[in-house]
Amino acid sequence: MQSAVVAFPSPLRHAEPAILGHRVELQLLTTLKCNLKCTYCSLGVGDVLGSQTQVAYSIDQLTAFAATHLADKEVYVTFYGGEPTLNRSMMAEVMERFPQWRFQLQTNGTLIDDVPDWMLRRLSNVLVSIDGGEVITDGYRGRGIYRQVLKNLRQVHEQVGGTLTARVTWGNADTTFEELDALVAADSPFDYMYWQFVADAMYGDGGIAKRKAVLRRLVERFFAATDALYPVIPLMGIVRNKLFPGRAQELYGGRTQCRVSSHLLNVMPDGQIFPCPDMLYDPKMLMGSIQRNWLKASPLQRTPAMPCGSCEAFDWCRGNCMKNLHRGYVEDDAGYRAGVVDPICELVRFLGEEIDRHDPQAWFARLPVPLRRRLTDCEAYEYVEVMP
Repeated sequence: MQSAVVAFPSPLRHAEPAILGHRVELQLLTTLKCNLKCTYCSLGVGDVLGSQTQVAYSIDQLTAFAATHLADKEVYVTFYGGEPTLNRSMMAEVMERFPQWRFQLQTNGTLIDDVPDWMLRRLSNVLVSIDGGEVITDGYRGRGIYRQVLKNLRQVHEQVGGTLTARVTWGNADTTFEELDALVAADSPFDYMYWQFVADAMYGDGGIAKRKAVLRRLVERFFAATDALYPVIPLMGIVRNKLFPGRAQELYGGRTQCRVSSHLLNVMPDGQIFPCPDMLYDPKMLMGSIQRNWLKASPLQRTPAMPCGSCEAFDWCRGNCMKNLHRGYVEDDAGYRAGVVDPICELVRFLGEEIDRHDPQAWFARLPVPLRRRLTDCEAYEYVEVMP
């Protein structure tokens, strides 16, 4: 059954606030250099990969920008790249200058064992890029990477101040339930697992049906127990959104939960600011500069061209990936819409239907209070997109 059509706002006006609400995520790209050559890396688009290896703004310029635009905000930083740990000195400088901020690291995990313990203790979350099981991960990233990353994470787990989250780009349609389930097994170093459906034309030749079969088993596993919470962020987040729709809106002012419309600022090493890390090659997306100390609202906003308001999933999905919607509907890229946007939307709707089949209200009623709180208030929701 479809929900009522939601009227989207008119196209972005410059009078709108640059940051919605009282929270902001600074995604600081410490370098665009990387020690791996993953085959699907979005920074390879537009000759971005490796084009900026040094940070061109000073810590004093970042301080001035924060004083001007972020003074009344709760700030959390994600160190991003390239591989951010290749510029640990910049990470350390930011941590030391802004001790009141929260910090997350998004990393490929191959160098995390070289990060000093004091820096690891300051991290609220570590997002580790991994692609499923050993064969698939090594196929994308290089031989031996899967085992090296898990070894490194087991070595540093006790030093990390917060949680370790597996960030899976679900590109290979042959990824199995067993591979994903292993990432949150008892002997895994990960506290949570998050996946994102790959934004590439990899859904043909039965790719949708294969993913649905895995999703069905993940949902079954999620609802199989009430004495423990299956720590898979998209499932946790969707169940939360369905049970408590207000939670789907409160952190993001009713906008998309990928945060690019409301409060995510991607700061390139050259100081230019963009809303989405997958669109750093597009000059139309420029929304600010550290050195010139200016900031405007994100160009990535909902428009009437996007069909989300008439979708039965909108109340809990909130529009999912704005980059995909923008490219598919605003730029009117019919091939991308058919090959990427539509399949992902189909999978997200399917996921919601599978969750509803398991009566999440009755399941939640059986949860102990600590697990209820973990489901509704998990801090990791602030660091990942929640929606896959």
